[in-house]
Amino acid sequence: MKKWLFLALLPLSVSCQQKPTLTENKPEAYTVLPKPVSLIPKPGNFVINKETVLSLTVKTERFEQVAAYLANLIKPATGFELLIDKKDPGNNTIAISLDESVTNPEGYKLVITPERIDIKASEAAGAFYAVQTLRQLLPEAIERKEITSGLAWTAPCVEIEDYPRFGYRGMHLDVCRHFFPVEFVKRYIDLLAMHKMNRFHWHLTEDQGWRIEIKKYPKLQEVAAWRKETIIGHNSEKPQRFDGQRYGGYYTQDEIKEVVWYAQSRFVEIVPEIEMPGHAQAALAAYPELACKPDPYEVATKWGVFDDVFCPTPQTFEFLENVISEVITLFPGRYIHIGGDECPKKRWEESAFCQDLMKKEGLKDEHELQSYFIRRMEKFINSKGKKIIGWDEILEGGLAPDATVMSWRGTEGGIAAAKQRHDVIMTPTTYCYLDYYQSNDQKDEPLAIGGYLPLDSVYSFNPTPAILNAEEAKHILGAQGNVWTEYIKTPEQAEYMAYPRAIAIAEMTWTPQDMRQFADFQNRLEGHAARLDELKVNYAKHYIRK
Repeated sequence: MKKWLFLALLPLSVSCQQKPTLTENKPEAYTVLPKPVSLIPKPGNFVINKETVLSLTVKTERFEQVAAYLANLIKPATGFELLIDKKDPGNNTIAISLDESVTNPEGYKLVITPERIDIKASEAAGAFYAVQTLRQLLPEAIERKEITSGLAWTAPCVEIEDYPRFGYRGMHLDVCRHFFPVEFVKRYIDLLAMHKMNRFHWHLTEDQGWRIEIKKYPKLQEVAAWRKETIIGHNSEKPQRFDGQRYGGYYTQDEIKEVVWYAQSRFVEIVPEIEMPGHAQAALAAYPELACKPDPYEVATKWGVFDDVFCPTPQTFEFLENVISEVITLFPGRYIHIGGDECPKKRWEESAFCQDLMKKEGLKDEHELQSYFIRRMEKFINSKGKKIIGWDEILEGGLAPDATVMSWRGTEGGIAAAKQRHDVIMTPTTYCYLDYYQSNDQKDEPLAIGGYLPLDSVYSFNPTPAILNAEEAKHILGAQGNVWTEYIKTPEQAEYMAYPRAIAIAEMTWTPQDMRQFADFQNRLEGHAARLDELKVNYAKHYIRK
């Protein structure tokens, strides 16, 4: 009797198991960079297939851009043409929806279950960053541009709530010392966006070349964009040698518009830099009447700082205001960077005009004359609805009223500006100059400007100095990595110098300070390396142990 009862009950107990046990995901399934504020692993996976629907219930152009971006991301490797539906069909859905409870405009919630993926944000930027997180949770083969069969397109189940620590998370590229084609600039922006960076500082004018078309001043394209030759080897070598080959190039305004549109579609704001009053030799080669000494000039052929700078004459201000007016029509972002760094005062000291101007304006020295120069340009730029950024030398002689300071000579300039209640972007050489060597064994490294900045040093930087009180600290907008290209000639070398150090800057500016640990970052970076490989990023592998 007891045996019969047991056999009768056995099928009943099996039928009570409604769902199969979901497989636990290993930690390496969640190699998200930068690290999210909250990530709770869950068992199981969501599988994208050809029937998966992309649901978008938010009817704005920017959210529609995010949905289209996600569909275009998934299609090349999978071959799946995800239908974008204005309704939410339920299961087997990737749903993008509005959630007003997400208070940070770049924040998001991402919930992945075996049945569906939910992306929620209050602004399209947050939804876009959720897509970047989802992208990193999918197999790295999703980055391929050709259909790959035989793979399961799975994302591990998870609950993520995330938002950035800083509003300014940037990377810089100098295209003046060496010129980079439009396609590489777009790729550079792509990599920033994948790591949730939102500013691209485009350094467009220098002593060695002027790289932006200005229609009112054609000699900037005909003369200033080209140098007759380039120094070979390091600037410090004696005797100096040159290659004898004409070098240069510039971006047409149509190309600029193309890059700006591309960046906007990836939620990256471009900060264009037009250098003044120093680093102006290329412009002076085209228009020597803008110098204090109207001698013939040539576009610089070697690196360094040069004495010849813009003279603060009415003619110079007319030129710069006309240039900036064209620049403003091309760049819809809130900032114009006007340089202000490394401006020798020798020519101003020798100039009767400058000395008379100083007396007339009550300026006690040439540092105050530089402040006069910057303030005058700021007033014009503000009148066009834009704000200025300048390197920390703009503090000398008195800071322009509404200027944002980019602190590069250490953090002291940034601290001084924040204490004066001015906004600050931290980019000190000791942590953020990615043209420095990243290995002690320099004989195996490409020629660089000097210095030593390994990945762990970059990662260790805290952009908010402890000396600032809470009110002052609010003026630290974020941080930026800089890639100066005196010794960087090719896109491949630019990537090598930037990556993976740029990813350390991305995490430094996104992830809460108390959540950052280098060992944890390195573990996730090693998992992420396979994705960089799929993207054919020429990254440095010093910290990749696998």
